[in-house]
Amino acid sequence: MTLLLVVKLAHVIGAAVLLGTGAGIAFFMVMANRTGDARLIAHTAGVVVLADTLFTATAVVLQPLTGLWLASLSGYGLTEFWILCSIGLYGVTGLFWLPVVWIQLRLRMLARQAADAAAPLPPAYHRLWRIWFVCGFPAFAAVLAIFWLMIARPAAWPA
Repeated sequence: MTLLLVVKLAHVIGAAVLLGTGAGIAFFMVMANRTGDARLIAHTAGVVVLADTLFTATAVVLQPLTGLWLASLSGYGLTEFWILCSIGLYGVTGLFWLPVVWIQLRLRMLARQAADAAAPLPPAYHRLWRIWFVCGFPAFAAVLAIFWLMIARPAAWPA
């Protein structure tokens, strides 16, 4: 296997991890939240924080590195339209993902406190939940757009 194929495989796996963990985390958090059960939400949020730390954060760091390496090995300049758009969308994703990580930590803490006190989830939990939920849509849409750009590699926007 050539170096180009190894780097391309690493980049594709990283992209799949980002998309898969994003979708999986969203699904499990939504399903846990729907129960209203503070103990279940606290447990799920704990698993989500762990998954984000192990998988998402690792892929977030490696994607730009493998992407730059792949562009270099493939002979693409970083000023290619589709690469510039992908980098911009990656930044958009990060702008939504970083607050979501902090919010997940807070959601976990608030759910744990409610569970330990056998109390309902506090208003702060519900407010943060709504922000977390809304932030997921543009971040996920940006990741999907990056996938399209990587596959289609358009020279410019379609007319």
